[in-house]
This record gives sequence, structure tokens and C-alpha cells, in this order.
Amino acid sequence: MAERQLLEQAAERLLDPQARAIASAVQWWELPLPAGPWPVAVVGDGAPVLLLHGFDSSHLEFRRLAPLLAPHAQLFIPDLYGFGFCPRPAEGDYSPRGVLQHLEVLVDAVLERSGASSLGLIGASMGGSAAVELARRRAEQINRLLLLAPAGLTGKPMPVPPLLNQLGARFLGLPAIRRGLCRSAFSQPDRDVGPAELEIASVHLACPNWSGALAAFAGSGGFGGCGLPLPSQPLQVLYGADDRILRGTPRREAQALLGEAIRELSDCGHLPHIDQPQSVAEVWLG
Repeated sequence: MAERQLLEQAAERLLDPQARAIASAVQWWELPLPAGPWPVAVVGDGAPVLLLHGFDSSHLEFRRLAPLLAPHAQLFIPDLYGFGFCPRPAEGDYSPRGVLQHLEVLVDAVLERSGASSLGLIGASMGGSAAVELARRRAEQINRLLLLAPAGLTGKPMPVPPLLNQLGARFLGLPAIRRGLCRSAFSQPDRDVGPAELEIASVHLACPNWSGALAAFAGSGGFGGCGLPLPSQPLQVLYGADDRILRGTPRREAQALLGEAIRELSDCGHLPHIDQPQSVAEVWLG
């Protein structure tokens, strides 16, 4: 299984020791899905918390937050359907519908393995929209939410036309584009983005059918307009003051929707859990 081999190599060779640690914590779960064994990093002890990464990312995104939460909670960090190091069969449904169907199966699996009746939920960027949708579907099984620079709460899905979605996926795979996207996510890229960060942003691109699944997701329109109605569970939201990805009208609309649930972090870009992991941990544990 190429994905598993790639992740095992990452656990040994990644430059970032925290990334190696969380990659080493991955378990391959047998789920009632046609895709095959599924990668889920499991760390810590305590009440279960499910963490959802953002667009074209992986569980490695939570490498800095996980060590801070693990003494207080059992963390379950999957790769989302069609992303990260997951298997990507040619017939997969790489749309928000497919992502959410898979997450509902994961919620059941997490609760069964943890023995709990409900879990906490943390979603970053696109994972924030997925978290909101999931919380509405599983209101009795999800007890609270923390959204980190959530994207896709307002607006509407924007399908990318055929061929253009495939060209776009190939474009996102170019090294110079990966480097630019990675730098744009950080508050201080000249200070914080080096070879280790660039490696983490791109290592999963070697998975089979990476570009095909990404193109299919883009063709579906992705997540959009997911914020209403807001879920009934307790909700907290963190934004970075220096977020260069989520800004302008989408940022203002999301802030109007979320209101007093929002807290803004200084010296922080689009990835609060990487730029300011200690602040994120304090909000969750507080």
C-alpha cells in the first residue's frame, strides 16, 4: 500500500521532529468503507477529541498542537477523505458529501474505541466548515467545537469546470506554487518557513491519485455556505490577525455570522494551531 509506505518513511525521515512523532502515532483503521484501511493519528489520554485539517493538507498540520492537548485528552486526527495520506480509489466521491459521509463513520469508530458517548471537535480552515456540518448531523455525539480560521462558512460552492480543475490540481503541485502557498499561511514566513515546513506541505503529494482526487473536489465546488444554521453546541472561534488567506468579504461575512464567539490572535496567520499553538491549547483547555 503506497500511502502507508510513504507515511512510514515520513515518520522516519521528516525534518521536523514533531511531524515525525505524529506520523509515528498513525493507526490504520479498518472502516466500513470501500477505500480500505484509514490513517488516524491517535495520541494522548482522556476525553476524545476529533481534529480536522484543512484543504490539501494532512494530520501533520496538528503537530504542534497535539503535544499540548495530549496530556488532557485523547486526540484522534484523521486524514480527510481525498486528502493527506488516505487511499484514493478512482471511484471515490471526492466532494463535501463524500468527506462528511466518511467523517460520520469516523465519529462512530472514535466513540466505539474510546468508550465515550460524545466527543469534542476542532476544525481548521476547510476543516472548520466540515466540523460545523458534522456537528449539525451528529448533535448528540459532539459536545463542543473550536474553529481555527474556518473557511467556507459563507458564500456558496464554486465548481471548477472540467479540465480546468485538472489543470488547477497540477498547478498546485508545482514546487514554486507550494512554496508560495505555504508562506502565505504564516504570519512571519521569512522567520518561520524553512525546509521543514515546505517538506510537510508537500510530502503527501506523492500519494497515488493525489491530483485526481483534488481535481474532483474542485469540480464539486468544495465547501461553501456551511455556517447556517450554526450548531447548537458551545462554539469558539480563533482567527489570526495576520491571516492573508481568509480576508476581505469572506472574513467580514464570517465574523458577522460568528459574532461574539470570535477571538483574534496577534502575530498569527491562517494557521493558529501552528503560529500560536499555546494560545489555541489554552482556549480549548480553559
